[in-house]
Amino acid sequence: MIQAAARRRTPFHFLSARLFAFLAVLGPGFITANVDNDPGGILTYSQAGAQFGYTLLWTLIPITIALMVVQEMAARMGAVTGKGLSDLIREEFGLRATFFTMLVLGLADFGNIIAEFAGLAAGMNLFGVSKHLTVPLGAFIVWGLIVRGRYRPVERILIVASLVYFAYPVSAFFAKPDWNLALKQTFIPTISSNPAYLTVLVGLIGTTITPWMQFYLQASVVEKGVDTRHYGLCRLDVIAGCIITDVIAFFIVVACGATIFRHGHPEISTAAEAAAALRPLAGRFASLLFAIGLINAALLSAAILPLATSYNICEGLGFESGVDRRFSEAPIFYWLYSLLIGGAAACVLLIPDDLQFKFILYSQVANGMLLPFVLIYMLLLINRPRLMGAFKNKRWQNAIALITTVVMILLSFIFIYTQVA
Repeated sequence: MIQAAARRRTPFHFLSARLFAFLAVLGPGFITANVDNDPGGILTYSQAGAQFGYTLLWTLIPITIALMVVQEMAARMGAVTGKGLSDLIREEFGLRATFFTMLVLGLADFGNIIAEFAGLAAGMNLFGVSKHLTVPLGAFIVWGLIVRGRYRPVERILIVASLVYFAYPVSAFFAKPDWNLALKQTFIPTISSNPAYLTVLVGLIGTTITPWMQFYLQASVVEKGVDTRHYGLCRLDVIAGCIITDVIAFFIVVACGATIFRHGHPEISTAAEAAAALRPLAGRFASLLFAIGLINAALLSAAILPLATSYNICEGLGFESGVDRRFSEAPIFYWLYSLLIGGAAACVLLIPDDLQFKFILYSQVANGMLLPFVLIYMLLLINRPRLMGAFKNKRWQNAIALITTVVMILLSFIFIYTQVA
């Protein structure tokens, strides 16, 4: 009987079982990487295409490799230790180091959350809807989703929302780019000492490999209950998410390079302006898809970024945290989440629109400048045999993470010099 059942197990049954197992762990890596394409990220990619055409596309290849290595490290630490990144920093380096990390990254995160609601306001403004309606309504929707939801249903909603990003490849095809030139400049680096080029370059890295992502990814791996038994599939989730997010970034740069840059109008101050600029150059449908992607990105990111910050602070201070807990079980976690959303939404309503562009772009640059601090902590933690055992980093993983850290430190110093000089 057992032998007969075994014979009936075709390759299809095996693949089906693997697919169901993968879908069971799908989420943390895919969502984290896609939320990375938030309004700040879309603006930065749009700026790269609008100002420099396809010449910055080459950066996406090393950025994607670095992103996969860093994200995999965070997910692996969560699966092996069963603890979030802030938890590990507090336990291994003490409360003082944790407090400094929380303070600096918390301020940067708040700037990013403001950028998300500014992106929502700008996107809905393209449809003639005032920010005084869309920002409070958007804040209420994302607050209710997290505070009233539970991890599994919330995760499914976020995965579906992440699929809307595929509007950008369609938008890029309507822009009718020079694909030969785009592919050539993807694989052949173009170097420039132009301060604006360096600013966008730091912003590109900072918006793609952000500090908050590591805290959120590790915390969500822990909350989902992923352990070493399921880690192979979790790694696949992380890698797939990293590749998809940078493929989307590629198409955003291409869309703006093929239209805004080619027609000599490189100055855009919001991602919504990029969407509006596409209308006469690539057609109304391309512009509409770009705008829908922006609004979706804003709502998705406005839900996740405050969550990442709340995980970071509550884990660091030892408070209960997690979407699966009720408000009464984790009051500090939910109050912090509520204050971050309410405060950021209020800032968008009060800050003049012309200042919001600087808020968005420089919040991405701040991400890039703060990233080395987080990477150093991660490298120290993941190479401790006492914590990771056989799952500690291999030499090539350390090499890529170290190169990323050194490059970001050098670019940060160059960026500061070009701004001061």
